[in-house]
Amino acid sequence: MTSSNRQSINETRLRVRYAETDQMGVVYHANHFIWFEVGRVELLRQLGFSYREMESADNCFFAVAEAKCRYRAPVRYDEEVLVRTQLLNVRESVVHFGYELRRAEDGALLAEGETTHIVTNAEMKIAEIPDKYFKVFREAVGKPPRVTRKQETRNGKPI
Repeated sequence: MTSSNRQSINETRLRVRYAETDQMGVVYHANHFIWFEVGRVELLRQLGFSYREMESADNCFFAVAEAKCRYRAPVRYDEEVLVRTQLLNVRESVVHFGYELRRAEDGALLAEGETTHIVTNAEMKIAEIPDKYFKVFREAVGKPPRVTRKQETRNGKPI
């Protein structure tokens, strides 16, 4: 995971609880996605806002459209795990996050993943990310702020 803007990567540390493991003492595979969510929520906080604020104040929801995880090594009870979360890309109605799970003790890569989210309103209708978030997201992925609709042109003429 690389980034020119250190603020665009969040690192959250967690300890594996017994309830998160299976009979073999290995973390149940679906828990990786829960940890991805923990990282995503903390990245948003690091960027200056929260999911709760986005939903309640701005009617902006992130519906998961795709989620994938590549498991590299087993994670066991009581190990400390670093969840590294990065905003990979953002468009007006799509947000793409990347994740790494690493063992805190030795930095070993445990899993890698990505989630793609469609931005919706409370009625699950596709919506655009409000400008106050979009600007921060664009900066986090190293892209210039979007052009407002009033500034958009086609062949040099306003549209």
